[in-house]
Amino acid sequence: MTDLARLAAGAAEEIRAATAGVDPAQMEALIAALAGARRIALHGVGREGLMMRALAMRLYHMGLDAHVVGDMSCPPLGPGDLLVVSAGPGAFSTVLGLMGVARGAGAAIACVTARPEGAAPRGADHVLVIPAQTMADDRGAAATSILPMGSLFEGAQYLTFELLILRLRDRLGVAPEAMRARHTNME
Repeated sequence: MTDLARLAAGAAEEIRAATAGVDPAQMEALIAALAGARRIALHGVGREGLMMRALAMRLYHMGLDAHVVGDMSCPPLGPGDLLVVSAGPGAFSTVLGLMGVARGAGAAIACVTARPEGAAPRGADHVLVIPAQTMADDRGAAATSILPMGSLFEGAQYLTFELLILRLRDRLGVAPEAMRARHTNME
């Protein structure tokens, strides 16, 4: 086995283990919140933000009214709506600020994190913990992943979100063909 193959196997195993460590009850609660939301807005910073954008796209493919915070087309949130934020290390100032705005407008909040004791998950209605290394614990003895910085959390987010979509698709009875029909033709 080459060094690249060993690294790939190790990284894949870490992502598998982190995703397998997600609490099914937390996953089901988030799925229910997404299914019941009138409108969904998603936000994350940095590479976590890219994973949230990927989730927003899949929610749109499902036929849900999903938007990315910061895009000019993101509508206001209010009662019956859901803000989904990512805060792997437990808090980011922008995430906390947006949570305050959403809460003040009457929207529910879900937080995806690796640190449930953080300020963001403590302020959320729903929490999905993905047990993975983030930039909060990527140095010294705490660093266990072969992947750099917060890459393990971000990779596990991607896989966890795709599995969430499969469960949500089944719950809502959305056919794969209907998802594909909503994919852009502007590529």
